[in-house]
Amino acid sequence: MRIGFWFNAAATAACMAGAASIAQAQNFPSKPVTMLIPFAAGGPTDVVGRLVGEHMGCTLGQPVIIENAVGAAGTLAGQRLMGSPADGHVILIGHTGTHAAAVSLNPNLKYRPVEDFAPVGLVNINPIFLTVRKTHPSGTLAEFVTWVKANEKAASNAHAGVGSVSHTTCLLFNTVLGVKPNGVPYRGTGPAMNDLVAGQVDYLCDQAVNVAPQHRAGTIKTLAVASTARATALPDVPTSTEGGVPDFKVEVWNAMFAPKDTPAPAVAKLNQALKAALADATVKAKLNELGAEIPSAELQEPAGLRSFVGAEIERWAPIIKASGVKVE
Repeated sequence: MRIGFWFNAAATAACMAGAASIAQAQNFPSKPVTMLIPFAAGGPTDVVGRLVGEHMGCTLGQPVIIENAVGAAGTLAGQRLMGSPADGHVILIGHTGTHAAAVSLNPNLKYRPVEDFAPVGLVNINPIFLTVRKTHPSGTLAEFVTWVKANEKAASNAHAGVGSVSHTTCLLFNTVLGVKPNGVPYRGTGPAMNDLVAGQVDYLCDQAVNVAPQHRAGTIKTLAVASTARATALPDVPTSTEGGVPDFKVEVWNAMFAPKDTPAPAVAKLNQALKAALADATVKAKLNELGAEIPSAELQEPAGLRSFVGAEIERWAPIIKASGVKVE
């Protein structure tokens, strides 16, 4: 079952009719804005980017065109952004993997997340769910822990490439359990979820954007949310603490970046458009439906995002070091 994306024509019309276009105040943007998405269409980052980008285009007075710049576990998009003109017309939706974990995972990373980009603002924060194929013998997290420890050499762990959110979050889970299953990389969590539904792989760590539709349709089993509190989007799913794995606690995030040296007025315009999207009732409702939380006002600001990314790089470093995993 492929995840679909919907556009809300009424919300777009209301935005265009009721909000004074920021573009009237300054020359930027003078043409459509390209939003680079590091992963394949249908995955969580893609869905969130399209939702926010639709509203931002309305506010900016220029369309936001989505480009799925897939490759190198999402870091190819970062490289693309570095080589783009620093005028604000190309932006990127990065996340925990591309802008935090990748620093420790990839010694040959082509960019420095803090120094080489102009932060625009944090977009959303999402809980992570541990899911298994529908035909898996495990019905609870405790049963799965027993199974994966007994079958780690045969177990298949799907993910969107080394350094992706689906990889790093399950890496934390595997490290906590002390197991090293077979990793099965995909070009995004959209196709990874498709194979989980088809029963081709055993488990996947993913966000509610991908998980919720399949969970509600009964095409997968969702064993736990990696948190101390149940997720609003799927309140019937037990927490990892309830399932007996309290150290498996993690959230993922998406954030917006522009090329380094993008003029401050352009960054400010992008930031205003992002904050307008996150404040819109329709956008908020859809993000909440997807299981996403709206960041604090501080983290929606460029300075707040810069500090946040630095702290996230430090947080993931010991986790990745303990796992011994590196990009090949």
